[in-house]
Amino acid sequence: MTEQTRRVIVDTDTAGDDTQALLLAAASERLDVEGITICAGNVEFEHQVENAKYTLDLAGVADDVTVYEGATEPLLATHDYADYIHGEGGLGGERFPDTGIPSGDQYGPDFIVEQARANPGELTLVCIAPLTNVALALQKEPKLGDLLDDVWVMGGNANCCGNVTPAAEYNFWVDPHAAKMVVDELDMTLFDWGVTVRDTAFDGDTLDEFTAGIDTDLGEFFGEVATSVRAFNRESFGEDTTTQPDSGMMAAVIEPSLVVEAGRYHVEVDDRDGLTRGYSVVDENDVTDGEPRTTVVESFDNARFEAMFRAMLRGRSPESALD
Repeated sequence: MTEQTRRVIVDTDTAGDDTQALLLAAASERLDVEGITICAGNVEFEHQVENAKYTLDLAGVADDVTVYEGATEPLLATHDYADYIHGEGGLGGERFPDTGIPSGDQYGPDFIVEQARANPGELTLVCIAPLTNVALALQKEPKLGDLLDDVWVMGGNANCCGNVTPAAEYNFWVDPHAAKMVVDELDMTLFDWGVTVRDTAFDGDTLDEFTAGIDTDLGEFFGEVATSVRAFNRESFGEDTTTQPDSGMMAAVIEPSLVVEAGRYHVEVDDRDGLTRGYSVVDENDVTDGEPRTTVVESFDNARFEAMFRAMLRGRSPESALD
């Protein structure tokens, strides 16, 4: 580990794009992954656990990075899985890992708290799942925000349509009570659904290059996990494209200059049941008296991200594409 290396804990509900975010983190020379925690979300919990272990093994770091099982359901709400997008099992419907790799002996939220207490000011929490584990960690350690160096969250929809309902992005919709608690209590950088759609999309030509033109295990893996998402977008929107919310944010954690524009705003999450469940209110015009403590990514460098992703699939460090 170098002096500049960022130490991270990744909280994930491991389906397709989560796996690519984990691969970027594992391949990066700038990140030291301290552990992975699993949260209820995209697909059945046991699939998420195995998907994470399989991905770490594929990256060659399974002996060094432990997976810790966390919340198996949201705090209060019930939710539907997103396997209609990610395929059965979460990896495009083609792979159903059974790694035999043991999980860590701590509950995910307890691991987050223990590591934050043991390493004050040194850890970045990278959240690419519903925020249940983080909320449970906050309940155990109310000073969590002071103990962490940084928090990045993929979630919410900053004054744009959601992706699971018209009002809400999936991660915030799954556990709106947890999202509200975390947004209220922690300073964070928010990578929302709006910037995901605007700036992380890969078009058909890029997908063809990545899935057919890169002859590596990682290229083949990406081809499989992208298949169901690509088919869903064709059928639902008539577009041959995929978006990369989790791996986009992970690339920004590795190289913060990928964030071209950002604003700091007051954000609230609607935790009521009904049509607006999980809606994220972003006060861009400063019309409320809420404290502006959330940095919202507003523009992201797609070209450099694509180059980092390509380098990772080819077995290189993602930052090598930035030289």
